[in-house]
Amino acid sequence: MDSTSPIDNSPNIEYNFNSSSKASRGYSIREVNSVGDLGSSKPVRHGSHGADSEAFSGSQREINEDDARLVYVNDPNNTNETFEFAGNSIRTGKYSFFTFLPKNLFEQFHRVAYIYFLVIAVLNQIPQLAVFGRFASILPLALVLLVTAVKDGYEDYRRHRSDKIENNRLAWVLLNDQFQQKKWKDIQVGEIIKILANETLPCDMVLLSTSDPTGVAYVQTINLDGESNLKTRYAKQETLLKLPEKEKINGMIKCEKPNRNIYGFQANIEVDGKRLSLGPSNIILRGCELKNTTWAIGVAVYAGCETKVMLNSSGAPSKRSWLETHMNSEIIKLCLFLIALCTIVSVCAAVWLKRHKDELDFSPFYRRKDFSEGVEEKNYNYYGWGFEIVFTFLMAVIVFQVMIPISLYISMELVRAGQAYFMIQDTQMYDEASNSRFQCRALNINEDLGQIKYIFSDKTGTLTENKMEFQCASIWGVNYSDGNTSSENEQAGYTVQDGRILRPKMKVKVDPDLLRLSTSGKDSKEGKHVHDFFLALAACNTIVPLLIDTSDPNVKLIDYQGESPDEQALVYAAATYGFMLIERTSGHIVIDVQGERKRFNVLGLHEFDSDRKRMSVILGYPDKTVRLFVKGADTSMFPVIDEASNKKTIHETKAHLHAYSSLGLRTLVVGMRELNASEFEQWQSSFEVASTAILGRVASLRRVAIDVEKNLCLLGASAIEDKLQKGVPEAIESLRTAGIKVWVLTGDKQETAISIGHSSKLLTSNMRKITINHNSKESCRRSLEDAIAMSKKLMNVGGSSGDSVTPVALIIDGTSLVYILDSELEELLFQLSRNCSVVLCCRVAPLQKAGIVALVKNRTSEMTLAIGDGANDVSMIQMAGVGIGISGQEGRQAVMASDFAMGQFRFLVPLLLVHGHWNYQRMGYMILYNFYRNAVLVLVLFWYVLFTCFSLTTAITEWSSVLYSVIYTSVPTIVVAVLDKDLSRTTLLKYPQLYGAGLRQECYNTKLFWLTIFDTLWQSAVVFFIPIFAYWGSTIDVSSIGDLWTLALVILVNIHLAMDIIRWNWVTHASIWGSIIATIICVVVVDAIPFLPGYWAIFNVANTGLFWLCLLAIIVAALIPRFILKVLYQYYYPCDVQIAREAEKLGRQREFGAVEIEMNPISDPPRT
Repeated sequence: MDSTSPIDNSPNIEYNFNSSSKASRGYSIREVNSVGDLGSSKPVRHGSHGADSEAFSGSQREINEDDARLVYVNDPNNTNETFEFAGNSIRTGKYSFFTFLPKNLFEQFHRVAYIYFLVIAVLNQIPQLAVFGRFASILPLALVLLVTAVKDGYEDYRRHRSDKIENNRLAWVLLNDQFQQKKWKDIQVGEIIKILANETLPCDMVLLSTSDPTGVAYVQTINLDGESNLKTRYAKQETLLKLPEKEKINGMIKCEKPNRNIYGFQANIEVDGKRLSLGPSNIILRGCELKNTTWAIGVAVYAGCETKVMLNSSGAPSKRSWLETHMNSEIIKLCLFLIALCTIVSVCAAVWLKRHKDELDFSPFYRRKDFSEGVEEKNYNYYGWGFEIVFTFLMAVIVFQVMIPISLYISMELVRAGQAYFMIQDTQMYDEASNSRFQCRALNINEDLGQIKYIFSDKTGTLTENKMEFQCASIWGVNYSDGNTSSENEQAGYTVQDGRILRPKMKVKVDPDLLRLSTSGKDSKEGKHVHDFFLALAACNTIVPLLIDTSDPNVKLIDYQGESPDEQALVYAAATYGFMLIERTSGHIVIDVQGERKRFNVLGLHEFDSDRKRMSVILGYPDKTVRLFVKGADTSMFPVIDEASNKKTIHETKAHLHAYSSLGLRTLVVGMRELNASEFEQWQSSFEVASTAILGRVASLRRVAIDVEKNLCLLGASAIEDKLQKGVPEAIESLRTAGIKVWVLTGDKQETAISIGHSSKLLTSNMRKITINHNSKESCRRSLEDAIAMSKKLMNVGGSSGDSVTPVALIIDGTSLVYILDSELEELLFQLSRNCSVVLCCRVAPLQKAGIVALVKNRTSEMTLAIGDGANDVSMIQMAGVGIGISGQEGRQAVMASDFAMGQFRFLVPLLLVHGHWNYQRMGYMILYNFYRNAVLVLVLFWYVLFTCFSLTTAITEWSSVLYSVIYTSVPTIVVAVLDKDLSRTTLLKYPQLYGAGLRQECYNTKLFWLTIFDTLWQSAVVFFIPIFAYWGSTIDVSSIGDLWTLALVILVNIHLAMDIIRWNWVTHASIWGSIIATIICVVVVDAIPFLPGYWAIFNVANTGLFWLCLLAIIVAALIPRFILKVLYQYYYPCDVQIAREAEKLGRQREFGAVEIEMNPISDPPRT
């Protein structure tokens, strides 16, 4: 994700309702004031920004008196009796013992096909409609429901087991004036809790005191947001010296109601008659670990399901794959086909009944009278001509029910699980740097990876490493970036009082001239400017310095921990040039300036917010002077710089900033001013009033900051490099060759983004660039219309002249998107983007990213993929058809909200071009094969009905009908869909154009569906009529010929599958031939049971040579047309995949790779 430092953040901040962003570092989320409010929100406007948006503004929504929660410190009984707050017990399981069965069945029957099979099973229980045995008709649905229920039940059991372990952990709670151990689940709001080093917090609690005399506590939030850097939290000085075991602490906390914002907190605490303000730095959240602090004491304010981590525990929204969505339309067609078959049978039955109404008593297929011996002659139940037609229709539905393949759903789940296993085990998607494997978090959209047309990518941390390195600086108009830098840190270290040497953990390249000036002191004018510049870098941040031991006891390393990689890089640079931050507390900092320790009082700190886009610190110097240091993005800093002070310096600095941005560097502007006594007193009084306000605190603090951050003296600007990740240029080139459009959405400056675009091969020299940067709706409209006209002209010129079309790149900024998104201009932007090869969006806000994805997703059925690494990418990831999270430097919010997660951007190439291609090809084939496999059985039953007076009797036993799609033919389908590969990994990576098969929907489309149906009609006719003609006039019984049809069908569909297998292995052989053998065994066993129909039938019919001749004739005659068509099609109309496959088979890889192969064009076909 884009760094959350003040550097080049987007000017317009929107909010993601389902995730949290960094309020303190530039991104605030919309507050949710109560648990019940989580599901209600106003419609999201992706283009709105700042205060212009009613529902999403640049600051947190303020709380009012009605929304406040009152917590009595050390008085849980009074607190919970009055307000009935939630207990600390958590429950993440979906079911209980009593709700599991009804709730799980309710969820499963959301699939319409399950309701269809339930209706069929119920109809078969009615005596007048009974065709199969009552148990046999229920078995398929019961088996599918049972398998899914067992899976869901086991997953929920694991959740309950985890909850039990969590709830029974122990914590130290103040009881009867001493700390005693208490189970987490029994902790109540208002109780005082003591946390020891390396312990996990059981609830959200406000700090009262710590083992540090200054009240500082260090916490690690890796369990909360994945960030491993230590964060600082502070106890108020008024409560710091109070020890609960020695003196009773009384007070009341008035805080906001539970909400999802893990980076925001507003409250007041009243202690000893004083009213103190509380903020995000005074609360520690459940799931955090206490580090580098012996103990910390706090009071519980949120417990259990009301803690912020639990409110943020909801997963990503459910998504359905394109194949599964469009499979429903084919199922509807099959339903209509089924209704047509049943209608034909019922109409024919009506005609037959009319013609033979006088013969019904003695008809062999419709005997109405019972002539059994010893039984008085009587009629069977006969309901009349009209009712018999209705019953015939319903019975036909029951007989032909397997037209809709119930086993397909469970087969798809098993196949996706197998595909996910091989993706996870792929060593080419293993990231050694982070020791992370590929993660498959959503099993239901694997095949969508083979149909991606648009990729929306974040830049910082996704395309780049998000490991910032200080490169150069402009100080007082002088550019220190002549390239004459030293890779070695010439400052070997600093000898301090106890004789130890301190060195920064990270080495930074130094500029010799700048290093000389930094060590010369403030004697010269240039030296003074350099001194103030680096002092600002060392002081104006929230970095925590930690000492690390080395093998040499006299040498220690300083590790700077912070939430922003940008701030870390700047502090390391300051330390390298002699301004080493040694110590930070809530009230002061210690900086070693060229070997001399200096202590500065931190009188005030205004953290970065999205409206100001800068941060500032007020320092009290040892000589009693007070100075304000400010740093921020250039767009926010130059308006508050005193231009009258030095216009030449400002002009030179702006020129240097432009040069830095053109090199792809991230820039930051630094300024300062000295505050006189009256200015400081005025600020101090205003700050105290604003910080203790419950209503409007954030807005008040922002106004105080704006009032003091003015008339600044420009010190200079810094430039930080965020290097591209390994393999990014090659990955983007491969993806574009595959026909995928790559869009980059970043909060960086336009120059920086363009530079990264060129270095990543996103932008090329032959591209025509269209830039849209406007501040009004009308100007945006004119630019879009002109750009559309120009792009169409370029396309027409290229097409008419026969030359290649000049690619177009669109570069647009967030300010323009404010006027375009959520307006009629969206359609113009979409038309323009369709003509562009590349779209680069600069300075975009988090919610604008989601708006851009929605722009494409809502206007085309083509698949979209979003990839990012941080909290500000969550809305984009959840909006896209496929969301991928990068486990990088900025926590795990993106990973937790994603469908898939991986360590590097370059892994997209094997994921899409290899696994995506395989998954799509396999799943598309498996769905069509399942349709064919079940339809061929139904049509054989249909042909038989036509020859038995439409009486719905069946020759195939009910057990064979039930086991056909569940056991006889299901295993080979699943094995092939998991293991088969139409092309090797090497070929797919070498020729990215082969990915176009998924974009052109070559493996699953309406044409293939109807071809499958026609092939099924032919094969079913062959299976039925060859035995009919062979045994015509013989005395073969129904059960015998039914066994022949059963074996013929199973052998036929398995050999049909074998014809399409590309890569054989022992598992495939075992599944194909093993299924045929298993079918023969099952038929023999069933026919050997005396009380079942068809006793000994298979043994009688299999003794004749005609039986085996019929089997052979059926297989040959059914498959010859399919074989001939495949040969002709592949010979005269080969596709790219078939050409590549032939080259692999013939072993001509060397010759194949030496020639230029013309691939089919990857066009944009309409997706149906």
